[in-house]
Amino acid sequence: MQKDIHPDYRRVVFRDKSGNFSFLTGSTRESTQTVVWEDGNTYPVVDVEISSASHPFYTGQQRVMDTQGRVEKFKKRYGKQ
Repeated sequence: MQKDIHPDYRRVVFRDKSGNFSFLTGSTRESTQTVVWEDGNTYPVVDVEISSASHPFYTGQQRVMDTQGRVEKFKKRYGKQ
């Protein structure tokens, strides 16, 4: 490995505010915000919009799209005139 070209790999907390879920992992992501973790140490924190705690696939709250209405709308607009 070449020296001085790779980003620093360190412990980072990823926080999903919508799912009220956080996890500590290794990453090269940089952040100016910090948080005190459960072990008492301070780590950089990166806010994410979605995680396994809030993703519809993992929570079982998937939405079924109304494809029937879309097809009817398309046929109505572009069907035989």
